[in-house]
Amino acid sequence: MPAAFIGHGSPMNALEHNRYTAAWRAFGESVPRPRAILVVSAHWYINATAVTAMAVPRTIHDFYGFPTELFEVQYPAPGLPELADEIADVVEPTWVGADVDSWGIDHGTWSVLVHAFPEASVPVVQLAINAEKPLEYHLELGAKLTTLRERGVLILGSGNIVHNLGGMDPALGDKGFDWAHRFDDDARAQLLNDPAEAVRLREHADYSAAVPTADHFLPMLYFAGLAAVSGQGVGVLTDGYAYGSLSMTSYTLGI
Repeated sequence: MPAAFIGHGSPMNALEHNRYTAAWRAFGESVPRPRAILVVSAHWYINATAVTAMAVPRTIHDFYGFPTELFEVQYPAPGLPELADEIADVVEPTWVGADVDSWGIDHGTWSVLVHAFPEASVPVVQLAINAEKPLEYHLELGAKLTTLRERGVLILGSGNIVHNLGGMDPALGDKGFDWAHRFDDDARAQLLNDPAEAVRLREHADYSAAVPTADHFLPMLYFAGLAAVSGQGVGVLTDGYAYGSLSMTSYTLGI
């Protein structure tokens, strides 16, 4: 199966139709039907490494201050509990817990999948981002997941490479600050040319502005880990900016 990193941006993208959501839809239409979709979402950022293992994951509305219609969105995809054991096997000796009741499908996942797989018929499993681990851990864990691609599992990272909510300026619309462009451009060069060294981006002069917190950046490292061991070229699915300080750049692997 292919893999992707999606710059998901605002939850409102779930309801809107724009060039980003069109690219997500085109991606979903271009891939073979997956056995399951494994998503590493910025919004499941906890102090453990875990995967959802429930048969019927709930749709989580993990935000506030948005219109009522966004809270009414449901993404009723089934889970795939047995995938938790497979993931635990392929990433040994890394420990991965099975979450049977606390999480589900958060908006970092469903805001993309409502466009990419609108029928919600493919099982969806989420992998939590362990906030206590260094960047290298996430890159290496991503690489270990590569075996799942051979078993029909579509792996998606969902976040934003540049994600500074405190720096947003709604007046900028689809423009990006100079520092956001610099970091996003250099992240692109890293992913296209040497994804195995993606952790070097933390040395970038604009890293602290682009990545004030790691949650939205880390899903990209899972994608970089997959790319590093795949022998396949990384492609750009779409790019752009929102409100100055968000990068919407998305990447594909194996397409």
